[in-house]
Amino acid sequence: MEGDSFSGMGNGGGAGAGGHHQQVVDGKLIQTFHKSFVQVQSILDQNRMLISEINQNHESRAPDSLTRNVGLIRELNNNIRRVVGLYADLSASFAHRGGMDGGSSEGDSSGTLRSPDAAARAAAGQKRVRPG
Repeated sequence: MEGDSFSGMGNGGGAGAGGHHQQVVDGKLIQTFHKSFVQVQSILDQNRMLISEINQNHESRAPDSLTRNVGLIRELNNNIRRVVGLYADLSASFAHRGGMDGGSSEGDSSGTLRSPDAAARAAAGQKRVRPG
């Protein structure tokens, strides 16, 4: 993704006094996207291995293996929450676009942006309520 450009993300590529600032913000936004997508891919790769192990344990029907699945499924669920959080952060970053230079988003311990609502829900272990 390095060196890639996204059309429509700038304000004309540097025209006017704010052009350099906009390029810096856009560059930071692209870096945030890249970092988040790398994190998501890593988590998804880990989930693939967890699911494989869960399936093997399930097929074996051995009591110890089935007991181990409880912890593996918890880990899988936590990983899914992390991916959802990363995508929420990306969405907030894109929506705020300037949030990386002191906007309303706050950084979390992984260095990604997290909206205050998402951070509060994650800290409390709460789930989003889905309409339906």
